[in-house]
Amino acid sequence: MPSNFLMQRHILISSFLILLTIILGYVVERSNFVLLIGNYTLFFIIYWFISNRIENPKYIRFYIAISILLRIILLFSLPNLSEDCYRFIWDGRLIINGLNPFEQLPSYYIENKILPESLTSELYAQLNSKLYFTVYPPVAQAVFAIACWIFPKSILGSIVIMKLILLVAEIGSILLIIKLLKEIKLPEKNVLLYTLNPLVIIETVGNVHFEGLLIFFLLLSFWLLVKFNWVGSAITMTLAIASKLIPLLFLPFLITKLNFKRSMLYFLVIGITLLILFFPLINSFFFNHFGESLNLYFRQFEFNASAYYIARWIGYQIEGHNLVATIGPALAIITFLSIITLAIQKRKEDIRNLPESWLFAISIYLLFATTVHPWYLTLLVALSVFTKWRYAMVWSGVAILSHSHYWNDIFKENYGLIAMEYGFVMLFVMYEFFVKNSKKV
Repeated sequence: MPSNFLMQRHILISSFLILLTIILGYVVERSNFVLLIGNYTLFFIIYWFISNRIENPKYIRFYIAISILLRIILLFSLPNLSEDCYRFIWDGRLIINGLNPFEQLPSYYIENKILPESLTSELYAQLNSKLYFTVYPPVAQAVFAIACWIFPKSILGSIVIMKLILLVAEIGSILLIIKLLKEIKLPEKNVLLYTLNPLVIIETVGNVHFEGLLIFFLLLSFWLLVKFNWVGSAITMTLAIASKLIPLLFLPFLITKLNFKRSMLYFLVIGITLLILFFPLINSFFFNHFGESLNLYFRQFEFNASAYYIARWIGYQIEGHNLVATIGPALAIITFLSIITLAIQKRKEDIRNLPESWLFAISIYLLFATTVHPWYLTLLVALSVFTKWRYAMVWSGVAILSHSHYWNDIFKENYGLIAMEYGFVMLFVMYEFFVKNSKKV
């Protein structure tokens, strides 16, 4: 087929992706589930086709450029699938006014009428966490503060600054993925599995979720680890943890990969760096309030879960009421023990296989979690790029079904669609592990 015709076809496909991105970022509202799932499904089908069929380096680079353009297009959209950005701005405005975001609930400032000029009742009304202490660690808080310092009174302005930072992080992640794929001797086309993934594009830059920053620092830490820069890797791993806490799950795998002396140095650097990062936020309230938020996450929050919903149903049959306060912590313990066991089993593998170990660890965590927001899956997608497993991509496609919770603003989960979501994922997992994997043996 002539190259000019091929390029014209790819330009047409990319134009369609641009249109779908505009619709998903600027037109669709989360209450319009039919419009959301229709456009997202079309985007995902195109993504799946491109990421599995494109081999030519010329077209790989073309779609990398298009994926960055799609992120740029979303810079000026207001997040339409999540309200978390308003809590980010609330925390950021507290910081620039000299107030510690971990010290009081948002409701405290409203009830006691302690409102700096930029902390308005209008902003408060948009919070989805008025009665919860913040749970965002210091790197994320720093970004909130920078955005609100540049635009102290403009919500859109602050959001654009946060998106710009996430855009830079995403470009950094794409470059790191390309470098790591060469280092590990995997196909360059694997980068498209991440860079063109609609969930990644929509939930990081589009809806301002800091998994984008976490992924960049985690990939940088892995790159430095592969290059035997232990101190640099430890510092960037700490920055990943201080963006979102989830990389704490990966530390047991490093204990088994590094020798005793190196692991002591590695974890000493992590400890010191974490202390430095958290120090400006630590006061007499910090540990109680931060711990209370984490406790609520395991004992009260429920969304798009799998194993937990099954356990909850069994609890209803036995006790007649919701046992989330018991089941949540119990599943957390199971998760911890499972990850420790996995780390021991993987202890003799090459350090370059860490992404696979981390992929399985985060998959275990999400399997037993009480809350699985779609953007949590972006990390799975990033790690899958360095492995033979593709179930994370399938999950990123069907996770859109969880937004049925907001269909027509009813705010009620559709358990049939959630069952369909996890059914697709489990079928593909079984296919990969028992069928596809056995054919390669």
